[in-house]
Amino acid sequence: MKPYISVAIDGPAGAGKSTIARRVASELGYLYVDTGAIYRTVGYHMSLMGIGPKDTDGIRRCLDDVNIEIRYGEDGLQHMMLNGSDVTDQIRTPEMSAMASGVAAQSCVRDYLLEMQRALAKTNNVVMDGRDIGTVVLPDAPVKIYLTASEGVRADRRFKELTAKGENVRYEDIYTDIVKRDQQDMNRPIAPLRCAKDAVVVDSSYLSIDQVVAEIKAIIRKKAEA
Repeated sequence: MKPYISVAIDGPAGAGKSTIARRVASELGYLYVDTGAIYRTVGYHMSLMGIGPKDTDGIRRCLDDVNIEIRYGEDGLQHMMLNGSDVTDQIRTPEMSAMASGVAAQSCVRDYLLEMQRALAKTNNVVMDGRDIGTVVLPDAPVKIYLTASEGVRADRRFKELTAKGENVRYEDIYTDIVKRDQQDMNRPIAPLRCAKDAVVVDSSYLSIDQVVAEIKAIIRKKAEA
């Protein structure tokens, strides 16, 4: 029996990983796993408890109260359930993005979530995106992609996404947040963001979503047939 295929997509914030990974998974019939949403969910719980992202002791104490479940709707979209409640919309804010980066730097959080992520790849063909999927979570994944784009392009995309939702945001603030997030993710002592040695780099700065999806699907087909 042919083993399940894992596709690991890593890259900086705002590179379009979630959008691209979701499309690729849908078109190939794979399970899509947005690991960033999982960390956002942990961060959301901590914010509700009044615990900051650097409060290691507080986070460790509250982890046992975090019950995370991933559900998939008929449309294939991933819904994040926190202690029985759907928090998918609540975690999609700049504040929760910052919280996710903070809690993801905590070793206790990463250890807590690692097996959940690996278990999904053991029983499904998956497209999993995050910061350390190809380097830590699924180091043996046969397909590894490092999806990136310039800071300016990523900030512009995030600005348009948030304003389309009616949020009052400034491009300058988003750009600053993007640069700060990159520095946090690339320099954190535990599982920093980096390109795996055997990953294929895809720069989406001047490519359409359709072009990026087509390129990644071609990479997957080539790897799967090897």
